[in-house]
Amino acid sequence: MLAKQTQQKALHWLGRQLFNRDDPEAFFDPLLERINPMWVQEYTPARVEQILSETGDTKTLVLKPARRWSGFRAGQHVNICVEVDGVRRNRTFSLSSSPLLWQEQGLVTLTIKRLPGGLVTNWLHDHLQTGAVIGLGEAFGDLLIPEPAQPVLFIAGGSGITPVLSQLETMAAQDYRAPVTLLYFVRTRDDVIAREKLLALKARYSALTLNIIATNESREPRYLRGQDLDAVPGIKARQVYLCGPKGLMDLAQGLLSERGFADADIHSTFFSVPSANLGNETLGGEVQFEGSQMVVGSEGDATLLEIAEAAGLTPRHGCRMGICHQCSCRKTTGTVINRLTGQTSGPGEETVQLCISVPRGPVSLDL
Repeated sequence: MLAKQTQQKALHWLGRQLFNRDDPEAFFDPLLERINPMWVQEYTPARVEQILSETGDTKTLVLKPARRWSGFRAGQHVNICVEVDGVRRNRTFSLSSSPLLWQEQGLVTLTIKRLPGGLVTNWLHDHLQTGAVIGLGEAFGDLLIPEPAQPVLFIAGGSGITPVLSQLETMAAQDYRAPVTLLYFVRTRDDVIAREKLLALKARYSALTLNIIATNESREPRYLRGQDLDAVPGIKARQVYLCGPKGLMDLAQGLLSERGFADADIHSTFFSVPSANLGNETLGGEVQFEGSQMVVGSEGDATLLEIAEAAGLTPRHGCRMGICHQCSCRKTTGTVINRLTGQTSGPGEETVQLCISVPRGPVSLDL
């Protein structure tokens, strides 16, 4: 870590001396990228070593990041950066491999489902090839394995299995000594992601109970039921992890609440942007970007990030879902509403997340 900090300080000093700015990578990276993409400094380069097909719409990317990457903990996310039609795009995905793969072989995996209309996921499926280099951010997120070990229930749906794969492999390697149950919901048996890996884990990890449930293979949809929870041994003592689409997570939250689970015992991450009911709030307003000397009017529930991009600005961002906080920015005046929680900010200076903040009246940003 010291070497990395020293390198960054040296680069910042050089940038100030030559260019009067702290990010010389903005000048050097295009040259370095032509010589060797793995030398780029603005982000951690990761070479695509292998691309594996999981299902008809899901692929796993085996990546080899540059050694300066800091690694991750099971259950965490990472932002990736790819260039699509000449424009750099950032998206957030969960790491699906165990940290042991990174520690022992210098590799990580991302398991990515194609989203209908998804700009980046479709590009990754259709155009990314072995040998290409993509950008990798530092890992983040607190959907972590309990320490010390406690009984765990995972409820996952579709591509929500990705962080769970990382956690289960880690638990098995650590001989996690507490019961672990996975309820995995998929549309059909053909949609099971990492089927062979899950079955191999079940065979070698005796603490794991695996239940794969197909929701659309019967006349009536087979969703999560109270009986599924009641059938889990010692359900009341479990830490519950929810990973998947909003419908499944809302259903699970309701069933768990009926059974007296405390919020502290339920841990979740989401794979689509949830929105609070903003009711009859009057939204929109004039947004002043102070650093850019630009004023833009907005109407409706467009976020500050969407407003900035529509004005031609390119603020730093990552997940666009309120998870990674890369788009955090100083609001100097005005009121915004958090799209996730429905909460209203104060009128004064504070830090807000551009991707989930909707203006309510005039707003000024240090951007």
